[in-house]
Amino acid sequence: MTALYRIEKKQTRKKEKILKKNQTIPELIWRFFCSVKLTVYLLVLLASTSIIGTVILQNGTGQQYVKLYGEAFYKLIKVLNIDDMYNAWWFLALIFMLCINIVVCSIERLSFTWKIIFPKKITFNPERFRKLKNCEAFTVDKDASSLSEAYESVLFKTIGKVIKEKNDTGIMMYAEKGRWTRIGVYVVHSSILLLLIGALIGSVFGFKANLQLDEGETSDTVFVVKKRVPVKLDFSIRCNDFDVKFYDTGAPEEFKSNLTIIENGKESFTKDILVNHPLRYKGINIFQSSYGTAKPDRVQLDMIQHSDNHVTSKIVKIGDEIQLPQDQGLFKLEGFLPHFDFRGHNLGEAFIGRITQNDGKSFQIGIPVKFPTFDKMRKGTFAFVIKEFEKKYYTGLQITKDPGIWYVYSGFILMIIGCWITFFMSHQSCYIEIKSSQGNGSKVFVSGSTNRNRQGMKLKIQKIVTKLKDK
Repeated sequence: MTALYRIEKKQTRKKEKILKKNQTIPELIWRFFCSVKLTVYLLVLLASTSIIGTVILQNGTGQQYVKLYGEAFYKLIKVLNIDDMYNAWWFLALIFMLCINIVVCSIERLSFTWKIIFPKKITFNPERFRKLKNCEAFTVDKDASSLSEAYESVLFKTIGKVIKEKNDTGIMMYAEKGRWTRIGVYVVHSSILLLLIGALIGSVFGFKANLQLDEGETSDTVFVVKKRVPVKLDFSIRCNDFDVKFYDTGAPEEFKSNLTIIENGKESFTKDILVNHPLRYKGINIFQSSYGTAKPDRVQLDMIQHSDNHVTSKIVKIGDEIQLPQDQGLFKLEGFLPHFDFRGHNLGEAFIGRITQNDGKSFQIGIPVKFPTFDKMRKGTFAFVIKEFEKKYYTGLQITKDPGIWYVYSGFILMIIGCWITFFMSHQSCYIEIKSSQGNGSKVFVSGSTNRNRQGMKLKIQKIVTKLKDK
């Protein structure tokens, strides 16, 4: 037997090789994509790369990657786009291949399933039902014709429409329900397809961008994360006001922005947004993501003379140049830094100024807000101290667009429906045969089949038998 089996196996392989040689290129491509092995490989690859994308930092800066992974690995990350993996061309190509694979596999097997769901004529094989393990048999002291109508009623109420046939030995009845449930797996396939298509559309046609607005500022241009590519919106966003509340520890308790949407030069509406309470308009989502100290308009500056500690106060605008006391030169307030770095230490908010001496020499100084004695270390003629300034904030907004989101929502709904059909519904068929025996008695056979949950079908057959015995 083993030798015959090996011979048959070799002959089968030879036939498969001959068939493959005779296949055209389109046929080979079709066979490639309808392979279940391909599905498994693609799913394993997508799962593996998704784990990598979770472990490795996404959309970071070059310095962060070099610090975390080293220069050599950073180059590999850049080449393979692992720093933005879910938008990388090869990751999207894997998703696209999986979409094709699902479609081709479904089409390949649909014709067979379609014939089962929509047969030209419903027929049944009595011999098959007689051999089933769940077949129950009992005898009744009534003839077949008197039992027929009552049994048909029970079968109709339990299963559905009854097909009845008569022969020389007795009466056969067959009923079935749930043929359409075999399409449940295709509903699941469709749901996965919608989820994948939604992901592709969102990745190709959507974006995730940032926008920084000072109070009172308006903009219609956002910048895509990492690439810093400008994207122009169909409307403008104005930050009317920004408010932040702090705990006693100094940590932010709540921060919110009051935004106005301006379209075609007219104000559409105004709304407050908080963290996890975004503004949505025309497919664009506006999230409150961060905040910071904005550049103030003006500052009160104290100039302290070292010789006698005489203080001269002046209000200076950023960009303005003033005369130092006693004609000691010029001072220009050049800018503001929210984070001032001094020898690797973050001194917080600071103003940057430039002193130009009478001999033409100039140098830049930093004036931290929290450290009023900092500039005294310079030991110049004057020490500069920030006495007061109007603190303003900017709001950090995350702007997203995902045109594939409705495909994803539809996919989830279809998946729930498909899983319910696949796991909790089935194609059930039931067979009753009434055979005439000696005298006026009859022997009854009851059996049934299902494409899933056979134990449940066995219990149903037993319940039907109980009902039939009571008739």
